[in-house]
Amino acid sequence: MAFQNKPQRIASFLPAATEMVYALGAEGALIAVTQGCDHPPEARAKPIVVRPDLDPGLDPAAIDQNVREKTHQGKSLYRLDEELLRDLNPDLILAQDLCQVCAPSGKDAAGWVASLDPSPEVLPFSPKSFEDVLSWTLTLGERLGREERALGLVAQARSRIDRVRQAVASHPPREVFFMEWVDPVFCAGHWIGEMVAWAGGRDPLARPGKDSQRVPWEEVLRRAPQVLVIAPCGFGVEQARAQARALGEKPGWKDLPAVGEGKVFIADGNSYFTRPSLRLVEGLELLAHFFHPEAFPWTGPTGAFLKL
Repeated sequence: MAFQNKPQRIASFLPAATEMVYALGAEGALIAVTQGCDHPPEARAKPIVVRPDLDPGLDPAAIDQNVREKTHQGKSLYRLDEELLRDLNPDLILAQDLCQVCAPSGKDAAGWVASLDPSPEVLPFSPKSFEDVLSWTLTLGERLGREERALGLVAQARSRIDRVRQAVASHPPREVFFMEWVDPVFCAGHWIGEMVAWAGGRDPLARPGKDSQRVPWEEVLRRAPQVLVIAPCGFGVEQARAQARALGEKPGWKDLPAVGEGKVFIADGNSYFTRPSLRLVEGLELLAHFFHPEAFPWTGPTGAFLKL
């Protein structure tokens, strides 16, 4: 794909895209972000043009219900500051059409862009696999005139992936259940199933390349996972820990092998798993440590996870 002009004013409607802009060293052109764009910390200083339209303080069950109702009514889950966006006048918008819960959908973005004059270019990002994330890194790097930087980042990511896979290759796979939402329980979707397999695990309830979906608790019990990873989409460790407490009240909880073996991990899903940025590589390394700590020690941030 050949691009004519390097954008001068970028608006990111997706936290993962914001991370990539910074990773590529093009943050100087970033003039607008969403409220969820929190990494790196400097991104919080950028003007916010998109905010979630959900009541604050809702528990997981209420969030799920709220999302279902708005989706059924055809309403957006986000609010745009149209006046500010017009004043900022972006010439490139980074958007997605993968998950309308994580960020404004492509439909939202198209409607918002139609109100701008002149109309900016929209570069979509809708990955369903790990390879899609790496591929879009290269596309964005080319679009921003940062091809060499993008190639280096992707090469580094592939090297770290290979290192994980080699480290766990001689170890028998662990039976795993990766939980993307706690109430109701959702399985792993999109790229997370790949990550589990590469890290030396086997999650029969995961849906590689597909949306996460609701899973009956009885099915989790039947699979009897040896390792349980709880990483709710959009939340960090402390929020996930608060949400996970209710799992202990579920029937059969204490009978799970993962509970008996002390292999229940609460992880920062927002940073390492559900956001399709290059930090997924760290998430892969974290999973390898959960499944095979003797083969892959964790050397990353101490606050990335805790044992329940």
